[in-house]
Amino acid sequence: MTSSPLDSPAPLAGTVLRVALGAMWISHALLKVLVFTLPGAAQFFDSVGPPGMLVYPVVAAELLGGVAILAGFYGRQVSLLLSPVLLVATWVHLPNGWVFTAPNGGWEYPAFLMLASLVHWLLGDGAYASRRSNVLVPA
Repeated sequence: MTSSPLDSPAPLAGTVLRVALGAMWISHALLKVLVFTLPGAAQFFDSVGPPGMLVYPVVAAELLGGVAILAGFYGRQVSLLLSPVLLVATWVHLPNGWVFTAPNGGWEYPAFLMLASLVHWLLGDGAYASRRSNVLVPA
């Protein structure tokens, strides 16, 4: 008997998480490019601690990583590799308080996304991934 992704909710849960995280990473990269602009984002980086020139590799990692996660191409590993970006974002926004709508943003959103990325790493890419990578939850 052949198993289906619908036999258990876990593979679909992994898929939903993977798609949401991939979209989030892509939107964060595009926010820096299209709304704040790269020079503006670099200026923000400089103002809060990290060197402004880091905005360029961060945006590239967010964009390429988001596409890889969305496609399910080594998504688990990419989520784990991108987690330090969210750790730094949490640290940067820590002085602003809890709510992300606070001036310069609060820390709960990047902290939540970091934990969601770690859950994705633990859970796996789910069903319909382009390359299923060592899924911990049986499909």
